[in-house]
Amino acid sequence: MNGKELQANIWKLYLIQACRWFLLLMPVLNLFYQENGLSLDDVFIVQAFYSICIIISEVPSGYFADTLGRKTSMLIGAILGSIGFIIYANAYSLEQFLFAQFFIALGTSFISGSDAALLYDTLLHLNSQEHYKKMAGKMTSVSSFSEGFAGLVGGSLALISLRTPLYCQATLMVIVIPIVLSLREPPRCQGNETKSKWHAIIHIIQYALNENKEVKWLIIYASLVGTSTLTIVWLVQPYLLTINWPLALYGPTWATLQFSIALFALLAHKIEAWLGRKLSLLSLIAISSMAYFFIGLFNNPWAGLFFFAIYFVRGVNGPVLNDYINRCVASDIRATVLSVKNLVGRIMFTIVGPLVGIVSEHYSLSTAFLFCSSIFAFFGLLSIYFLYRNQLLTDID
Repeated sequence: MNGKELQANIWKLYLIQACRWFLLLMPVLNLFYQENGLSLDDVFIVQAFYSICIIISEVPSGYFADTLGRKTSMLIGAILGSIGFIIYANAYSLEQFLFAQFFIALGTSFISGSDAALLYDTLLHLNSQEHYKKMAGKMTSVSSFSEGFAGLVGGSLALISLRTPLYCQATLMVIVIPIVLSLREPPRCQGNETKSKWHAIIHIIQYALNENKEVKWLIIYASLVGTSTLTIVWLVQPYLLTINWPLALYGPTWATLQFSIALFALLAHKIEAWLGRKLSLLSLIAISSMAYFFIGLFNNPWAGLFFFAIYFVRGVNGPVLNDYINRCVASDIRATVLSVKNLVGRIMFTIVGPLVGIVSEHYSLSTAFLFCSSIFAFFGLLSIYFLYRNQLLTDID
């Protein structure tokens, strides 16, 4: 296998990200749910169920990628994701949405971790692993630009009907399949094949969440930060509803937020180099918590500017913290460890998401924002304490 074939993996991974994240329904998803009789409580139930499915499948799919290949894992994920979106496009009830989310979650599990590991191993084989933060930032940027443009297109399609974007979305997911087939698997070190698969998975989980203190607390902290930025996704549209935002502006608003992620992700490696590891770690959860506080405190259109602070964290979090974790683990377990990180994040969201929905339904949306600020600040300080205690708030070469 020559270098050009491996080099092509990079732009193909960008293209896969662009197709996967061209989410046409996202700017009006809550309105779509409402049209089909779902409350905000139900919305968080759907997302919590999605997270539970990922919790069950995330680590086994990561181990599958480490043993049988990242490309094979991503191919299975693309097929399952296509099936899920086809079902979604024809769903009309809570039960049908849950069924669709099951396939989408499985598809996401087989791709997440595998794509990041494939990128890192490709760069490793090309002797360019020091560029991972920059390349990972570009991947996040591509997905965010794609989701931003999808917001503009999807918002327009939604004026035809709220279901129209889903038919186009299902078609795009099918296009991902041949692109994945064209990827090339980089040569890499293989792990110990004498152990049973489940024993090996348990051993890697123990390594990531117990034996290696650096990996453990980086995973917990990254998962908490990721949960804070994932939760906001499901609060943007309810917030726009409370301030009587025109439907025609939902798409442009969503696009603007996604474009901001793209910009921040592109600059992530420079921001991290400027701040250093210590300030990078300290600032992420602090910015997120403070933004939730101010949005909840001032329930008016201009307070929505604080959304950009959380989306700044959303853009920087993945490229920077995944790089910290990648530096600590060997190639033969990299996808599994990254899947463990995703697993922990999904467990956190499964707990936090429904609680936020309950607070919003029984009190107010502003109270839900203040609730988010409190829990992310508290657990953020707790995580930072353990990072400090284990001497992990230090700069690295």
